[in-house]
Amino acid sequence: MAAEWIDGKALAAQWRAAIREKAAALAARTGVTPGLGVVLVGENPASVSYVTAKERALAEAGMRSIDLRLSVETTQTELLAVIRRLNDDPSVHGILVQLPLPRGLDAEAVIRAIAPEKDVDGFTPENIGRMILGEPCFLPCTPHGIIQLLLHAGVETAGRHAVVVGRSNIVGRPVAHLLSRKAPGGNATVTLCHTGTRDLAAHTRQADILVVASGRPGTVSGDMVKPGATVIDVGVNRVPDAAAPKGYRLCGDCDASVAEVAGRLTPVPGGVGPMTIAMLLENTCLAAERAAEARP
Repeated sequence: MAAEWIDGKALAAQWRAAIREKAAALAARTGVTPGLGVVLVGENPASVSYVTAKERALAEAGMRSIDLRLSVETTQTELLAVIRRLNDDPSVHGILVQLPLPRGLDAEAVIRAIAPEKDVDGFTPENIGRMILGEPCFLPCTPHGIIQLLLHAGVETAGRHAVVVGRSNIVGRPVAHLLSRKAPGGNATVTLCHTGTRDLAAHTRQADILVVASGRPGTVSGDMVKPGATVIDVGVNRVPDAAAPKGYRLCGDCDASVAEVAGRLTPVPGGVGPMTIAMLLENTCLAAERAAEARP
């Protein structure tokens, strides 16, 4: 029996409608319109596509997008100067630097330069530390979106075995933490797998909830999935396809056979991606609310 799809696009539309109302109410009450500084260095096609989608979502939510498209020749010093200007601009409530950066630029140093109160991606050490400690913070957008998808789909996480494939600081590590914390959408027993894991399939077959964020097509196949498990496919990969209009198609980190074994599964596209953008809007609106409250 084919898996039931977890529709991230539909849930994201609901979130975005609610955020649009919150942003409008904030503007009416305080005169503050949430503003996000979006920094794109170079012209990586995937990055351009992602940034364009985010800018469109901001406009639809009634928020300001401060777009900074920088040349691939931009130096580290120049990029850090841009971040400082955005940090100092009171009309900018959140800062998003699209990753990956071109070769030669230090992404970690750039992230550390973002003011924590404007770190709506939830990537700075301050926000990651607060998340680990259970303190108020901006949660990383993709992991937060995954938890909201599980909650919306009615997936029971408490006491279940969750397996995360991928240990990046952007998805794997933070989603493993969120699944384990004592909170709605958490309380799971979590196994974190990665490239050094021996016999990956032995771990994934034990998962009641399987999050695949390896960044590699075909990482997980149907024979690696426990029948009836909930599978969250985070990957968005471009693979050549001569029959496709653009010469490529998008696929996740799971192959098609997973849909025949899993009980519930996120589609690619239309699963995790839309929720990532919705959580970015949520964080930006929250940052603007906090800035408005802090005004003298």
